[in-house]
Amino acid sequence: MIRSFVSLLFFAALALAEPADWVIAARYAVTMDPARRVIDDGAVAVRGERILAVGPRTAILKAYQPKQRLDRPRAILLPGLVNAHAHAPMSLLRGIADDLKLQEWLEKYIFPAEAKNVTPEFVRWGTRLACLEMALSGVTTYADMYYFEEVVAEATKEAGLRGVLGETIINFPVPDARTPAEGLKRAEAFIRRFRNDPLIVPAVAPHAVYTNTEESLRQARALANRYDVPLLTHLSETKAENEQVRAKWGMTPAALLDQWGIFGGKTLVAHAVWVDEADRRILRERGAGVAHCPSSNTKLASGVAPVLAMLGAGLAVGLGTDGPAGSNNDFNLFEEMDLAAKMQKVFSGDPRALPARQALEMATILGARTVSLDKQIGSLEPGKRADLITVAIDQPHAVPLYDVYSQLVYALKAADVRDVMVNGRLILRERQSLMLNPAAILAKAEEFRAKISASLPQ
Repeated sequence: MIRSFVSLLFFAALALAEPADWVIAARYAVTMDPARRVIDDGAVAVRGERILAVGPRTAILKAYQPKQRLDRPRAILLPGLVNAHAHAPMSLLRGIADDLKLQEWLEKYIFPAEAKNVTPEFVRWGTRLACLEMALSGVTTYADMYYFEEVVAEATKEAGLRGVLGETIINFPVPDARTPAEGLKRAEAFIRRFRNDPLIVPAVAPHAVYTNTEESLRQARALANRYDVPLLTHLSETKAENEQVRAKWGMTPAALLDQWGIFGGKTLVAHAVWVDEADRRILRERGAGVAHCPSSNTKLASGVAPVLAMLGAGLAVGLGTDGPAGSNNDFNLFEEMDLAAKMQKVFSGDPRALPARQALEMATILGARTVSLDKQIGSLEPGKRADLITVAIDQPHAVPLYDVYSQLVYALKAADVRDVMVNGRLILRERQSLMLNPAAILAKAEEFRAKISASLPQ
C-alpha cells in the first residue's frame, strides 16, 4: 500500500513537471547572471533554443521532465565563451610568419600569401578547422573579419557555432574584391542573405584607418546602419599606427574615426592598445565594444592595452584571439583569460588587478556585450539562448578546487572542455564533435599546407 502511494506521488509529480528537451547538471553552475551566482550541484533546463530555468539540480529535475539528460558531477557548467576578434580562415596559415613586426608581417607575408591562396575553398576549410578548434576549447560565439564571408557563415552554421561575421572592406585588391566599392557590394549581399539567421549576425568590417580611406569607412558605416548590423574594425593596435595618424591628421585614430562618424552605430574595435583617456571617453560615449587580444599584442610587441582603465571607464571589453597566422597561433580563449589577468597585474604592479572573475566576465557576458548580443547570450539565465559548456574538473591540475573562478582562469585548460551546446543543440559531447569530421578537416589542412608552402618565396 505504501509503495503504491509513493508511486502515485511520483507519477503525479511527473504530470505536474513541465516538458524540457534537456536538463544539464554539473558540480557547479557558474551563471554569470547579474548576481554572479555560483550554484552548487546546479542545473539548466533547456527547451528548443532557449534556457527555461537555472537552479539547484534537485529543483530543476522536480520542475522539468527532460527528453534527455546530461549529468556531469565532476564538471563546471558555464556560458559558452565569446571570442570577440578572430580571422577564422587564417587557421590554414597558422605559423606561416612568426617573430616579425606587424607591418612587415602583413605587407611582406600575409597579404601576398592571401593574394595567391585565398579562394572560397580555402575559406571553407580554414573556417571548418577554426570552428573545430574553437568548439573543442569552449567557444560558442566568435567575431570574424575576413574575405568570402558568406562562405565563413556557411561553414560556421555547419559547425553549429554562432558567428558575428564581418565582410572585410579594404582599399587595395583582395581575393574577393578588387575595389572597396566591390567589397561594399559583397557586404550588402552578405547582410541581406544572413540578417535573419538564428546563428549568424552579418557585419561590415573596414579593416583599419591605415588601410581604408575616409570615404570607404563612411560608406561602411552607412551600410551597417542601413541594416542595423555591427561594424568591426582594428583600432590603435600599434604605437607606429598611432604616430602615423597623429602626424597626418593631428589626432589619434579614435578621435579621427569619431570625427568621421564611424562610431555612430553598433561598433566593435579590436586591440585598442594605444588609446588615451580622451579616446576611452569617445569609445564609452559612442557605446563601442573593445576586443582585447593579449596573446596577439604580446607576440607582435604591440604593447599592453589599458584594460583596467577601459573597464573603469565603463567600456565593454571582451577577449579575442586574433588570427593564427602569426599574431596568435591558436583560438584558445582559456589562454587569453589567463594572460589578460596576468598582464594587467604586471602592468599595474598590483596582484589584485583584473581578478579571475573579471577575466571570466570578459570571456562571457562582457564579450557578449561587445558584439551587442548580451540580451541573448553570455550568461545562464531563463529566456537566453542555450549556449553553454561543461568543463571537467577531474584531472590533477584541476584539484583541489576552492574557487571556481580561480580554477577556470588560472588552472583549467581548453582541453578540459567536455560538452558544448549552441542554440539548444549539442555540438560537442565528451570532446567528440557531433557536427564536423575532424579526420577530413585535418587531412585537408595538410593538403593546403603543401600548396601554400609551394607558393611562398624560397
